[in-house]
Amino acid sequence: MATTTPSRGRRRAPSRMERAAGKAAALQKPRVILALLLLLALTSVMLLDGYLRAEVGGDQRVRSGAATDDVPDEVLDGGPILTFRGGQAQSRSVPEKTIALTFDDGPNPTWTPKILEVLEENDVPATFFVVGSMVSRNPDLVKDLVGQGNEIGIHTFTHIDLSYQSDARVTREMEQTQLALAGAAGITTTLFRAPYSSRTDAIDNYSWPVYKKLGEEGYTSVFVDTDSDDWKRPGVSKIIKGAMPSKNKGASVLFHDAGGERSQTVKALGTYIKKMKAKGYTFTTISGAIGQQEAEQGGQQPGQEPDQQPDQQPDQQPDQQSGQQPAGQQPGQEPGGPAQQNGASNPQAAHRTATGATLYEGKALVAAVAVAEWIVPGLATGLAVVGVAVMGRFGMMLILARSHHRQRNKRRFSWGPPVTRPVSVIVPAYNEKECIANTLNSLARSTHPIEIIVVDDGSTDGTSEIAASLGLPNVRVIRQENAGKPAALNNGVRHASYDIVVMMDGDTVFEPDTVGQLVQPFADPEVGAVAGNAKVGNRDTVIGAWQHIEYVMGFNLDRRMYDLLRCMPTIPGAIGAFRREAVLAVGGMSEDTLAEDTDITIALHREGRRVVYQEHARAWTEAPRSLKQLWSQRYRWSYGTMQALWKHRKSLTDKGPSGRFGRVGMPLVVVFQILTPVFAPLIDVFTVYAMIFVDFKASLLAWLAVLGIQLVCAAYAFRLDKEKYRYLLMLPLQQLAYRQMMYLVLIHSCITALTGGRLRWQKLKRTGEVGTPAGAG
Repeated sequence: MATTTPSRGRRRAPSRMERAAGKAAALQKPRVILALLLLLALTSVMLLDGYLRAEVGGDQRVRSGAATDDVPDEVLDGGPILTFRGGQAQSRSVPEKTIALTFDDGPNPTWTPKILEVLEENDVPATFFVVGSMVSRNPDLVKDLVGQGNEIGIHTFTHIDLSYQSDARVTREMEQTQLALAGAAGITTTLFRAPYSSRTDAIDNYSWPVYKKLGEEGYTSVFVDTDSDDWKRPGVSKIIKGAMPSKNKGASVLFHDAGGERSQTVKALGTYIKKMKAKGYTFTTISGAIGQQEAEQGGQQPGQEPDQQPDQQPDQQPDQQSGQQPAGQQPGQEPGGPAQQNGASNPQAAHRTATGATLYEGKALVAAVAVAEWIVPGLATGLAVVGVAVMGRFGMMLILARSHHRQRNKRRFSWGPPVTRPVSVIVPAYNEKECIANTLNSLARSTHPIEIIVVDDGSTDGTSEIAASLGLPNVRVIRQENAGKPAALNNGVRHASYDIVVMMDGDTVFEPDTVGQLVQPFADPEVGAVAGNAKVGNRDTVIGAWQHIEYVMGFNLDRRMYDLLRCMPTIPGAIGAFRREAVLAVGGMSEDTLAEDTDITIALHREGRRVVYQEHARAWTEAPRSLKQLWSQRYRWSYGTMQALWKHRKSLTDKGPSGRFGRVGMPLVVVFQILTPVFAPLIDVFTVYAMIFVDFKASLLAWLAVLGIQLVCAAYAFRLDKEKYRYLLMLPLQQLAYRQMMYLVLIHSCITALTGGRLRWQKLKRTGEVGTPAGAG
């Protein structure tokens, strides 16, 4: 017959934790947003880094044989420099006995400095057609290039063939490279060379519109009339031979300072320069060659059209108009640097001083890339370590779980004499009207003698009345004002009649032999507490199936591993048994944390009590049915676990047998339940990163391999628990959706912990659909 113990006294004042919880509640939404923003920021950094690392290969010539009928003959047959002054295409050649050295694909931190040394030793300038992504990653090299008197041209931002791109993509490639130059060296440029371009006679109907568009925007397109073919790495002598102009002609000569291994280029360059100087050749930049040619045409000023007056110079530098030093020029240095030759007034005439928004946006781009260059390699290294640790953990779980199963299922295995004495079952309940009847009816069918203590924690839905009205034997109902789950459990322990107490949730259902199985380990006097096997009862939905997989793997792999290592971190609130005197010895259930089950488990370890896992004691619980409720539950669990670990941080220095949890369990929990999951979303982001920017096939196979390992672990856990394998069909989807949500929950919890927020015991909405437990599966 049910008895009721009413609460006494006035309603208590809110505790300090509850007051803090009220203040923290208002901050939860911003913390979720902060967690998402943090993940988004890191994702953006990796995408930026991947975009910058677009592969740059040798300048193979492409699209031979395409139609050229849209291209003017004077362009196809003209020189390697193409301008559109006045809207008309005009070809220019490099003057006789003059060489304009050009380098593509850089700057490269290995080869560009070596090439600069050769150029400086020989007092020769060059024009470098740079890739914007390389500029943003190596801004100091661009400063060195400009400061040494060399000229800069654009080679697109990602080294893409512009012929097949939209106008928007062409504009973006140019603008992004200009921003990179502005941020790196404070300049922009009017020179352009298209990736995979060659001589002017290779311009076709696909590429001609691009050159026209850029020419109308003020760009000078530069082609090749002498190619060293150094990207093929044919040998030093062949590189030199390939770079030789025919007879005494001038030439725009192509080399590369990036895009591959360039040691042959470096070796060939010095010899080539000396050899050409000995033949009477001079060296200049593309702008220098243009200026020299114009100076030879009737004496007009460099950069001036034949019919143009000296005061009408459309290409005159803004810095010259304002009297400022040209970009990259040292004080006292003549315009054009060390190679002021043959009437070329300014070998850097293509440069423009970056100002205003362009300058600041460029600096922001370079700064963002610097952050990415620092963060991404560090994350890659850290995630590699995490990946190895996770794979090691999977292996350890399989080995130890198998050993645990074989040990506990031997015929001769015994905890000691059978435990047959009665035990007390404590059921804390708060607004459990949907579930309390199923819970108590399942206990009433127990094959082990028990007393049932229902502690109604201030329910307002008639939970205590329902429990009393069932008329079940050995049931006591204790009413108390709402004080939280730990207080309800402690109240139940105080009223318990027996030395072993079983604790469960008000929405949980036991099988008839659950209590009997759960208490058998207490035959061993060293055992102070026992964790049972909690199972998801409502697994008919996608969310329920995901949680079912998680529970089966957690209880049949994790807890078996921790049991053998003697460092069980948590006795689940849904099903756990304790020696009553052990609970009282550690001060009962603490209100210091939200994970009172983890808190007391660690406290028992520190008291020298052994905590074990009993897989045959099964309890069926109602898992959250909505993502919102699931988030709320897991948020409380993960945050409570962090609180408990912090509370017991001194266990790391505990000595003797009682220090085993601190030496073994604490590091395992911190690494694999907090640190590893926090970084796990980035592993997925890196997988996508690698698929897009590195090697799609290899990355996909790696992801599938990890999924296969997880599937093997899950299948073994299902086998140990005699579960049906059909639920494993949901595992791939669980990895793509459910797991990501759990990661965000943990990140949310970490942010809450770092910002000092507090939460209280939260009530989830129940339906009471978990009734009399069916067979497994």
